[in-house]
Amino acid sequence: MAIRIVEIHAAANAEELNTEWFILENDGKMPFNTRNCGLAVSTHGHKRRQELGIIDPGFVIAPGEKMRVCTGYPGRKAHGTPPEDDVKSYNLLLNESILRGPGTVLALTLRSLPVTRCEFDPGSPRGVKPASARPKA
Repeated sequence: MAIRIVEIHAAANAEELNTEWFILENDGKMPFNTRNCGLAVSTHGHKRRQELGIIDPGFVIAPGEKMRVCTGYPGRKAHGTPPEDDVKSYNLLLNESILRGPGTVLALTLRSLPVTRCEFDPGSPRGVKPASARPKA
């Protein structure tokens, strides 16, 4: 699959869940539908992961398109607002942060098969640990 997590942004304030987000990008030649994809988090070096849920109804990412996935609810002022730019946003409607600090691994699956995964690195310009620096799993 050509779906990648290209950027991760942690919230400066734990209450503002819409300022915590990651960006999915479709580098493929076909549209990708995220309906029924699962999202899970784990900590680097640990096999046990926490399933956050299934993305439903989901969204379609056209070839070459990006989608920002925000943690919180779009209508709650306390959850803040995501950046206003040309990237569309999708909200997970969660009540707590998904990032567990540096080394948090985000995984997107479809019917238990891996679609993409990446590791959060706050020291990296886009918040994603480079693939060359990640151990092979």
